[in-house]
Amino acid sequence: MSRIALYPGSFDPVTNGHLDVVRQACSLVDRLIVAIGIHPGKAPLFSTEERLDMVREVFAPIAANAGCEIDCVTFKDLTVTAAQRAGATILIRGLRDGTDLDYEMQIAGMNQTLVPEVHTIFIPASATVRPITATLVRQIAGMGGDVSHFVPKAVASRLKKRLAG
Repeated sequence: MSRIALYPGSFDPVTNGHLDVVRQACSLVDRLIVAIGIHPGKAPLFSTEERLDMVREVFAPIAANAGCEIDCVTFKDLTVTAAQRAGATILIRGLRDGTDLDYEMQIAGMNQTLVPEVHTIFIPASATVRPITATLVRQIAGMGGDVSHFVPKAVASRLKKRLAG
């Protein structure tokens, strides 16, 4: 039986923290589905298509090196519903600190109640990427700061083009 996991997020933009989680997740599962959440109330910096392109470009080599199949999808409904639709029985969630753990434990509990056969796996961030958040990356890049230490090279290039004014 294949181990299929869903890794949900906004990925706006993809960060080195996301890379870290994907690298670790690919060593645990046979197939990883990166699911970009589409929320009508949010105005992302990058379009859905741009985020799909970034995810594919940056995560595919990591998955290939690990011998893990990878796919990218979008979803507008509950994460557990997206997991069921994809045939995933595992949700991957990255944790940076205790605040993340408290929040993610609440979500995991609700998800377990909704769909008991989908299990949440928490992956702790490596020390070098713990402080990175997509929100901080967008803020730093938006103010002209250098984000090359926080995002893959291809993403830094996209940010620079998007925010060039």
